[in-house]
Amino acid sequence: MEQIILKTGKFISYLFFAVLTFSCTTTHSLLIEIPQPASKNLPENIQSLLLVNRTLDENYQDYNSDSLQNIFYRKQFNLDTVIYDKQAVDTTLKALGELLYESGRYDFVIPVDRFLDFKKNSFLSYEMSWDKVKELCEQYQTDAVLSIDHYKTEVETSFNRETFYNPMSDEYVDALLAQMQVRYEVMFRIYDPVNEKVILREFERDTLFWEDADATTRDLFRRFTPVKQALNEAGIAIAIDFSEKIGTNWHQEQRSYFTKGNQVFEQAADLSSNGEWQQSIALWEQVAESSKSKVEKSKAEYNIAVGYEILGNLDQAVAWALKSYETMYRPLTYDYLEKLQKRKDELKKLEK
Repeated sequence: MEQIILKTGKFISYLFFAVLTFSCTTTHSLLIEIPQPASKNLPENIQSLLLVNRTLDENYQDYNSDSLQNIFYRKQFNLDTVIYDKQAVDTTLKALGELLYESGRYDFVIPVDRFLDFKKNSFLSYEMSWDKVKELCEQYQTDAVLSIDHYKTEVETSFNRETFYNPMSDEYVDALLAQMQVRYEVMFRIYDPVNEKVILREFERDTLFWEDADATTRDLFRRFTPVKQALNEAGIAIAIDFSEKIGTNWHQEQRSYFTKGNQVFEQAADLSSNGEWQQSIALWEQVAESSKSKVEKSKAEYNIAVGYEILGNLDQAVAWALKSYETMYRPLTYDYLEKLQKRKDELKKLEK
């Protein structure tokens, strides 16, 4: 059976080298990406997820963009209605899979037959039977099932003539104003077949807004976001919100290292700028072992610490940063040791 599937191994390193950003007289600075633990991290045994939808019923349609837009135009773009769009809910599912994969935390499978049968009350789908959960996990070789069990998008639009003050001409002008908002409600459940437990129930609710104005209706709606596109954008927003709760998030931090002092530092800087950190570390170690200058020695030890952090070895990074601190005190080294300790604390949270 055909299916959408992506696989990724566990982190080889929690750290990715980004880009060189600027340089000064004796140091280069770079950006690194640091992992942040998820606010609702799943158990360690859940490494792969089967993504399905259990909301598709007779209300859903695969709307054509122009046809959907005309529904609103016929109401002079003044309408408040619930739209059940098949593409929007499928966009949420596919975007969610990609985002979870990119977080480095999960593998995922989205089967071709991803719209499952279900029973529901007046609000949301009843929980899936454990026989069905186990059958799906065995069939697609995943650890758990992530299901969308409620999905509602309400679109409200308005179109009016408004008066605006133009500070450039110091006068009031009339313009046509279009507004649109998509209010969404989504319920996610994650089913663990081994423990026969719903390990996460998450209800998402938010509103997205669009607004624009122009002198003519034609110019205004030529660039105004179509309703179909707005629904797809809402689907992506839903996926982003949920993926950030269960997937690893990344933030950027700056690191600096010494590139001047002698020929070896300059040679090592050329290597590190090309991502050859092992070779750079070997050169800095030569300086740390042979230099009679405390200044050079401490700089080399500091650089080695940065190199090991880039390579994902925090223990070695801390050890060499401490050597640099003991060789010669620098505020830069002291601050760096604090950052490394913070990173170690964050990694402990990720491992729980």
